[in-house]
Amino acid sequence: MDGRAVAPAAGTVLNALATGTGSAFAIDLETTATVTLTDDGEVTGEIAEEPEEDASLIERCVELAVARYAEEDEDVGARVRTETDVPMASGLKSSSAAANATVLATLEALGVAEEVDRIDACRLGVQAAREAGVTVTGAFDDASASMLGGVTVTDNTEDELLAREEVGWHALVYTPPERAYSADTDVSACESIAPMAELVAELALEGRYGEAMTVNGFAFCGALEFSPGPMVDALPDVEGVSLSGTGPSYVAVGERASLEAVRERWDGRTGTTRVLRTRTDGTRIL
Repeated sequence: MDGRAVAPAAGTVLNALATGTGSAFAIDLETTATVTLTDDGEVTGEIAEEPEEDASLIERCVELAVARYAEEDEDVGARVRTETDVPMASGLKSSSAAANATVLATLEALGVAEEVDRIDACRLGVQAAREAGVTVTGAFDDASASMLGGVTVTDNTEDELLAREEVGWHALVYTPPERAYSADTDVSACESIAPMAELVAELALEGRYGEAMTVNGFAFCGALEFSPGPMVDALPDVEGVSLSGTGPSYVAVGERASLEAVRERWDGRTGTTRVLRTRTDGTRIL
């Protein structure tokens, strides 16, 4: 049987590397996963846009879903392929989107998608990300935003959802040409700004997401040695702006007209900019 699912990317409100508490929101960039089950017991994966990239994350997602939800007497294998418009290693949660889409596509192929709680499905992808070594925290904040849509606040040490809210922002994303892999991040530098992260968590749990992400952005630009220049460019016109994840992308939120003014400034920088809507529907079966 076949299964297909699509998952949105996400932007950062609070990076969880400092304290384990994180927050993210879904944005309108997508990854689609197609899973075809086989009876040979082998799982192979392919990333359409980057066929030479390591596919161990999506393969592990399939393996975990099959191990938990396939019939015990079946020797289930699979072929999994992802297609995406989310730039990889850009801070826009490409791994979380790929994991969510793959897990849900596998559950659909197994015929159990409607029986599995979406948060449980999300946790499978988070487990796969940890085992594949593509994340330090497990990225439950990013994964929950992608799976559920809207803004989520999470405890990544317990994979617990603390809050979720639907928002109607537009988002402006600036992505420089370089890549930054989450697994290579200087965790000790991030942990050193824990007091600022605790403040950001308080703001996020109060629903003050714009202020939260701006404080987060300046703190993590300092810890990870990214320029705060794009944030300064945006601040007069937006509700909030932050380095997204561990970079190199920056994300600003607010009214579309205000974001277009910021886009003119960001367009003068090397890289790409795009105006997107936030997403409330999360990961879904196709």
